[in-house]
Amino acid sequence: MVDAETRYSTLEKLVLSLVQTARRLRRYFQGHPIHVLTNFRLQNVLSKPELSGRLAKWVIELKEYAIEFKPSPAIKGQVLADFIEEIPQEKEEECKKEIEAPVDQKQDEVWKMFTDGASNDEGTGAGLKITNPEGQHFTYALRLEFKSTNNEAEYEALLAGLRITKKLGARHLEAHVDSMLVANQIEGSYDAKDNKMALYLAQTKALMATFATCKVKHINISENKQADALSKLASVGFEHLAKDVHIEVLATHSIMNREILVCSETENSWMTPIINYLARGILPEKKADARKIRHKALNYTTNEISCIGDHTWVHFSEA
Repeated sequence: MVDAETRYSTLEKLVLSLVQTARRLRRYFQGHPIHVLTNFRLQNVLSKPELSGRLAKWVIELKEYAIEFKPSPAIKGQVLADFIEEIPQEKEEECKKEIEAPVDQKQDEVWKMFTDGASNDEGTGAGLKITNPEGQHFTYALRLEFKSTNNEAEYEALLAGLRITKKLGARHLEAHVDSMLVANQIEGSYDAKDNKMALYLAQTKALMATFATCKVKHINISENKQADALSKLASVGFEHLAKDVHIEVLATHSIMNREILVCSETENSWMTPIINYLARGILPEKKADARKIRHKALNYTTNEISCIGDHTWVHFSEA
């Protein structure tokens, strides 16, 4: 465990160990039913509707697997797990207190959700970004394996978001959509004349009614970039993509900077003031000239200075 994880509660450490195991043995978890043998009531904890924070995120991650919790039998295999991490009696009491703890007051705070749907020749996708009251973000990309229009995709994205936030335990929700038609139909400004749109509208209002408060607001596409990107990604066929898509951040250009070799003698050149500034911090006395040198120097960087006899060789390259 990293330093922050060592300060987790005992219950969170137990769930974290299961999450880490599922990540490392993902293929086995996806292909087989998993039986978790434990004397702690993890199933009761993970099924609590008012979960939030780390536990809520882990629950969503574990839901894709067929996991069944069973009490630990008296077999030798359990000795290994007990040997790796023996939980003292006081820690058991801590877990019981967390299980029986009252609902956190934070469940009355507002969750925020951004949804978007995209439909094209390759398929239809939905993108979701959900933010809980603690500021944690949950992102989802859903691919719809049936034909639908853009408006239908927008409704599907919103309905999926409502179902997910409900499972996460949200009671107060503020949903943001960039579809003016969807927002105005829910508000009542537009009529749902098409039969499918009317059914989508009725289903959406029924789900919204299950929350204590739920509002749908229209926003510009520029304010919904993350959900829009996820929906477009999901709308593309996945046959040519790996299951895990890794994102790498490049901090610098992949090409090498063009190096310039300068020989400085008694005669000055246009590069001399730039070299003096980069290598020695010397600027011309006139403010206008100094400002020009600072501006030009932004395009160059000094690599090496060497003196051979009366000659000063300066290696610098274009930035």
